[in-house]
Order: sequence, then C-alpha cells, then structure tokens
Amino acid sequence: MSFTYPKHEKIKSQKHIDLLFSEGKSVTKFPLRLVYVPIELENDEKIKIGVSVSKKNFKKAVDRNHYKRLLRECYRLNKHLLLETIERSYAIMLFYQTKDAMTFVDMNEKAVQLFEKFILEIKK
Repeated sequence: MSFTYPKHEKIKSQKHIDLLFSEGKSVTKFPLRLVYVPIELENDEKIKIGVSVSKKNFKKAVDRNHYKRLLRECYRLNKHLLLETIERSYAIMLFYQTKDAMTFVDMNEKAVQLFEKFILEIKK
C-alpha cells in the first residue's frame, strides 16, 4: 500500500465541488465532517478528496493551513481503509469544524473513526 497523496486524488473540478455541496451526504465525528457523493471517474480511480477549514473559526491563514495539512496527513495515512472497502468512485470533502485546537494524534483517531462510519454508511 502506497501512503501517498498524489495530484490525481485531489479534487479540483468545480463541477465535482458544486455536486458535493448540492447533492452530497455527510457523516460527522466531531469535530470532523465528511461530505461525499458518488461520481464517475476515469483511469480506475476510486477517490477525489479535498479539505477545508473555516475562515470563521480560524482568522489567520497560517492556522487554517496548519489544520488543512493535518487533515491531508490523516487521509494519507488512513486512505487504505477507504480504498480496500469501497466499490465505486466518490468525491469527498473533509471539514474541520471547531475553533478548538487539536493535536495530530487526536485528529488521526477521529479521522479513522470517521472513515469507519463512512464505510458503514455506504454499505447500507
């Protein structure tokens, strides 16, 4: 298993982002939220993912960027949980939804729980 976060896994298409916000379903494990929508991808790709931290919660770009980096790292280290279990392709957006500071260890633990909850949700 490759623990990378390559360019082709990053969500860039405005069409996919608009689809996420209009038709996406969400799963929450406070303070993280995952919004997902099934999409059609080429080249046998399974996931397109993006991260977001609210400007309302963190005024300084430095702080927002720090938490976005942590979210991407949580995904990178745990994406095997998703890739091994999902059958179809998904566009996913991860949100950090609190003003409270969080360590990487705690965030990683919450991310694993969030991914497991997401897997249970799509298996229904």
